Amino acid sequence: MTNGHRDGIMSLDDLKQRTSRGEIDTMIVGIVDLQGRIVGKRIPADYFLSNVMATGMHFCKYLLGTDIEMTTPPGYALMGWEEGYGDWVARPDFATLRAIPWLPGSALVLCDVFDHEGEPVMVSPRQVLQAQIDRARKMGFEPVMATELEFYLWRETYETAHQKGYQNLETYGWYLEDYHFLQSTKAEPFYRQVRKQMREAGVPVISAKGEAGPGQYEINMDHGPALETADNHALYKHGLKEIALQNELAVTFMAKPDHKLTGSSCHVHMSLIDQETGRNVFSDTSSATSMNPLGQYFLAGQLALAQEFTLLYAPTVNSYKRYAAASWAPVNIAWAYDNRTCGLRVVGEGGGLHIENRLPGADANPYITLAGMLAAGLWGIEHQLDCPPEYHGNAYADPHLPRVPNRLGEAIRLFEGSPAIKESFSEVVVAHYLNAARIEYEAYQGIVTSWERERYFERI
Repeated sequence: MTNGHRDGIMSLDDLKQRTSRGEIDTMIVGIVDLQGRIVGKRIPADYFLSNVMATGMHFCKYLLGTDIEMTTPPGYALMGWEEGYGDWVARPDFATLRAIPWLPGSALVLCDVFDHEGEPVMVSPRQVLQAQIDRARKMGFEPVMATELEFYLWRETYETAHQKGYQNLETYGWYLEDYHFLQSTKAEPFYRQVRKQMREAGVPVISAKGEAGPGQYEINMDHGPALETADNHALYKHGLKEIALQNELAVTFMAKPDHKLTGSSCHVHMSLIDQETGRNVFSDTSSATSMNPLGQYFLAGQLALAQEFTLLYAPTVNSYKRYAAASWAPVNIAWAYDNRTCGLRVVGEGGGLHIENRLPGADANPYITLAGMLAAGLWGIEHQLDCPPEYHGNAYADPHLPRVPNRLGEAIRLFEGSPAIKESFSEVVVAHYLNAARIEYEAYQGIVTSWERERYFERI
């Protein structure tokens, strides 16, 4: 069931009153780009209310056709130099309106993207997810999801990390701190600020703990409607970096920041609610931990399409360094009840029974990741796929199980050749995100790394 958590969310009347009192003077008006980052404009709050609120904010459409370096790569059908890189319109979704506690005087609203004819721009990450939510609702389901997000905290600033060439960086701690109070207490003033201010901003943080690596941490958010979950996830990542800046620290959401360190994940929990009864459609009354046929179909879709959809969960070259045996990241694709060696883990009981997908890393775009998981599960329901038997034992050690793609190039090939991708997403969305992946992969292929120089400079 949905959690109904709306603490921190403002109404328009609240915004108007707080602006008139001088408490809010700046509106952060944002969209989400292909990398899952919040980008946009800061606008005086009074001007936003009088001029932008009703009509929306114009922005250059290249923001939805750029790479992580903000260059203008070729290959996008919807934008390019040939057509002049015109504007699109970002219209506020006031369900996302909130004050930002770590930025005094500021409020934020996220937007959906429309063209000049008023049609939604379907490659926008929020729209990609909304399309899958609409698909679920037409089938009578309301998707409920939650994310866990891991990251590393560094005794560095982003400036010092850059000056060091991202080499020999100091983690916040020097030994493994999974569930370890003493080690994480060293950074507790920072983490307390994060927990407190995130909840004040309407991001429903429910637990936090040290993770498996030195300086690694995990914060879990409460479950809720799928779009709200993705919005909270994006704001959390953005806000955590801003709070780190204010504390002269740095965090990274790289899936694998160092080959010697445990990777950082983004586990996603999901279930479907029957729109008429409000009940979890996965739960089976015959057993507290058994899934009924609908749940089994949904799970079967996740398993059957895990390889083809990995690109949606692991979008960077670095994503694939995380997939290593006995590292808490999945390598082989299997499912089991409460077994962390499997890529798909069924957890909870009765009305709380749900699926945890352990494939995504912390670098995943939450909107695209949640959309991919919904699409895969709904595809399983539509095709009534048979769910394989529960796996028992150590899935890391079984060479007969299907494997997660081990590099971005392989994931691109599987994505491109997938009939289910073409059936689940529009042609324009498939082409757009396939081009983004190719740009990322080709950028990596053209770079000589420090590892190559260290290995080959003298000895080859």
